[in-house]
Amino acid sequence: METTITVKKTFPHGVHPPEAKEETHHLKIRRFPFAPVMILPLSQHTGKPSKAMVREGQEVARGQKIAEADGFVSVALHAPASGIIKRIALAPNPVGRMTPSIYLQPFPASSQEVLEGTPIDPDTASPDEIVKAIQDAGIVGLGGAAFPTHVKLKIPEGKFVDTLIINGVECEPYLTTDHRVMLEQKDDIFMGIRYLMKVTGAQRTIIGIEANKLDAAQELSAAIPAGMPVSVEVFKVKYPQGAEKMLIKALLDREVPSGGLPVDVHTVVVNVATAAEIGRLLPHGRGIMERVITITGPGVAKKGNYWIPIGTPVRYVLEQAGAKDNISLVFLGGPMMGQAVSNLDFPFTKGTSGLVVFTEAETNSKPQKIYPCIHCAYCVDACPMFLNPSQMGILAKKERYEEMAEQYNLFDCFECGACSYVCPSHIPLVQYFRVAKGILREKKAAS
Repeated sequence: METTITVKKTFPHGVHPPEAKEETHHLKIRRFPFAPVMILPLSQHTGKPSKAMVREGQEVARGQKIAEADGFVSVALHAPASGIIKRIALAPNPVGRMTPSIYLQPFPASSQEVLEGTPIDPDTASPDEIVKAIQDAGIVGLGGAAFPTHVKLKIPEGKFVDTLIINGVECEPYLTTDHRVMLEQKDDIFMGIRYLMKVTGAQRTIIGIEANKLDAAQELSAAIPAGMPVSVEVFKVKYPQGAEKMLIKALLDREVPSGGLPVDVHTVVVNVATAAEIGRLLPHGRGIMERVITITGPGVAKKGNYWIPIGTPVRYVLEQAGAKDNISLVFLGGPMMGQAVSNLDFPFTKGTSGLVVFTEAETNSKPQKIYPCIHCAYCVDACPMFLNPSQMGILAKKERYEEMAEQYNLFDCFECGACSYVCPSHIPLVQYFRVAKGILREKKAAS
């Protein structure tokens, strides 16, 4: 089936950071070795942590469910390898906090064969059965947010969806995970779309891709199954084109209301790697045990895209990837929206899309001093949500958080980092906004 690829106008505002994808976008996905010990946090997603189903000393098989969902906004957790549960204890997360985790020691001589479960047929399964299967598979948004996918797919009463958008934009610098998934897992993507259209009731699907991935756009367009209402559309390259609201605006000219969700404008957006995992796992009744991650940056020698078992410690990955001696900054995800880690003794989780490593040579060249705001309005021109980051930053310094939320729509900010990127005074605006949101959420929870 031939599908016309069109180049859409992009969303207003935004920025153009260096793409830095040239070192890995052409590298095929390879498998990463099993670490001697894997650390599996029970909280790898937005919502309530999973509830452990195993005990210390228990032997488990690869793919076995080792933690179950604890409520609707929660997902299951599966063993990434056959091995023995060494302990259930606290382990550090990327920001240094301790979180309940399962420590798994893989069997060195195991074949690591994956357990088969109960297959889910997209033609005969009901929408509720598909939603439950996605929850049981432990699938979350693989673009970085790690929001439980089944929750997004449960359409509220009185709402409807006419368009499913598959997000293959991957606008974050350095990362090429989604690019390789689109080139190497086309069948899985279209199988995932079948499940997603069935569960949402969408009448059509649009796969959105930026113009720096034309090979993926062309291959997916040529591979669309006959009769499937799917189209591929290409955007101009701009950051943060991959954000849900920007994608919907550029594709459909629909604006998600302040405080609203895509379903409010009859749309559901799913990351392309998430769609591929749904299409890869549900036909076999399996859970997610691994994901594709981009390992890149000036601080590592063996750059590439890898299938990495969930729970693999970052320190082990750096050792295997040939980390240099003068590492100074490590990001989980990309440098715009990713998390700069406080230590290396924590694992990759379901939401980890990349590991970007910088050396002292890169970080020392960047100005560190923060200067006062000069009211240049660069941040205002960059903000894709048409907020006023300058004024919000001033209020944040004065701890006037309620005013930020009530008068300046603080919670419409999705922390893309465009404002911080363009600020000539090097003001860490996004960090200010994260602190403000955190304090307001704590106050709300305590009230």
